[in-house]
Amino acid sequence: MTNILTVAEIKRRGMAAIEEGLQRGPVQIFKRNKPAAVVLSQADYQRLIGAQHTVTGGMTALQWLLAHSPAASRNKADIDAGLDRERAW
Repeated sequence: MTNILTVAEIKRRGMAAIEEGLQRGPVQIFKRNKPAAVVLSQADYQRLIGAQHTVTGGMTALQWLLAHSPAASRNKADIDAGLDRERAW
């Protein structure tokens, strides 16, 4: 897979970097020079799990994220502490 983004690039450019990468296919995410995750388009994901139908509406990833309420209930202090731990490498 040659469609690669680093965590640093995602932090710098946000969802725009992922959406741009998805135009070329699945995006492999690297953290600390090691593969960490792969982001798929909705269509690729549906094919992977063998779903009978796909989500319609043409939402971007950002629109989808903003339309869904968060499942967790972490507060700002917890999130900041987690980010500090991740950045302390």
